[in-house]
Amino acid sequence: MSSYRVAQVGAAGAPFEIVERTTPQPGPHQVRIAVDACGICHSDAMFVDGALPDIEFPLVTGHEIAGRIAEVGDGTDSRWQVGDRVAVGWFGGSCRHCAACRQGDFIVCEELKVPGWAYDGGFGAEVLAPADALARIPTGLSAADAAPMACAGVTTYNGLRRSAARPGDLVAVLGLGGLGHLGVRFAAAMGFETVAIARGADKADFAKELGAHHYVDSTAGTPVAEALQSLGGAKVVLATAANSAAITATVDGLAHRGELVVIGADTEPLRISPTQLLMRARVVRGHPSGTAQDIEDTMAFSVRQGIRPMVETMPLEQVNEAYGKMLAGTARFRMVLAHTEAGRTR
Repeated sequence: MSSYRVAQVGAAGAPFEIVERTTPQPGPHQVRIAVDACGICHSDAMFVDGALPDIEFPLVTGHEIAGRIAEVGDGTDSRWQVGDRVAVGWFGGSCRHCAACRQGDFIVCEELKVPGWAYDGGFGAEVLAPADALARIPTGLSAADAAPMACAGVTTYNGLRRSAARPGDLVAVLGLGGLGHLGVRFAAAMGFETVAIARGADKADFAKELGAHHYVDSTAGTPVAEALQSLGGAKVVLATAANSAAITATVDGLAHRGELVVIGADTEPLRISPTQLLMRARVVRGHPSGTAQDIEDTMAFSVRQGIRPMVETMPLEQVNEAYGKMLAGTARFRMVLAHTEAGRTR
């Protein structure tokens, strides 16, 4: 029987180790994907550290998967064929029977199947995934570019297109990291007057290269909220930075009926008073990722607009180095594990 390699974590907080596993057979309504690339997301740390319920070790994480269908299970929709290029993101399948699913809101399914949590993720050469999790990768998008679009891309794109902002509105993106650099590019391409907010004057030129019309240095002395109000107040702040204090600092920069869309995950509470919201009728909401259809929409928009994530690729053998760069915030800007055919199977 053929085998494939995975990078697994044997216990909470342990380093990754490369091991061999027997190639699995897809069950009904599943496909086996030969993984070409998998992005490393900051959320992977929650799995590796065992910070979420029902995490089982040894663990294979990874929910920014891009590859090709290698085998199709019984009963799978005929539109999926061997050789199709597909992506799987945070949305790794849904239960189809909870209240959210019955209302068609699959991304907030009560039993959402996140790769690396519900089943082995993409830190390996093969993945079994439910067919409803598959997003077709368009021509012109490489696997290394498609993989981050399945989480970082769809989260920022969806967060913006489902927000209250309309073309011409002032939209601020907090953070210029793995999520934020895409958020700025998407915001500018959607026709928003785009503000990038980050730490340090040295990021101003980079923000402008991404398409930002304005740059706010959060360390410059002028409060971020005051800087946003001097521009007329933001209709939307897309908070990509996983820093509750930095997110809180933007609230008073919202215009009347402005909206704070939180996609950066931090365990610390936001320190927002009711009066900050009431007097100007502001809204704060969290935004999850997106379904397989949302991922397809994100990739299609990216191809049309010439938007690609900024990635660093490393082979699976260097997973600990790549994961360490993500944790340290030194990646430029998304680490991606790329598989070679020679290293896929034994």
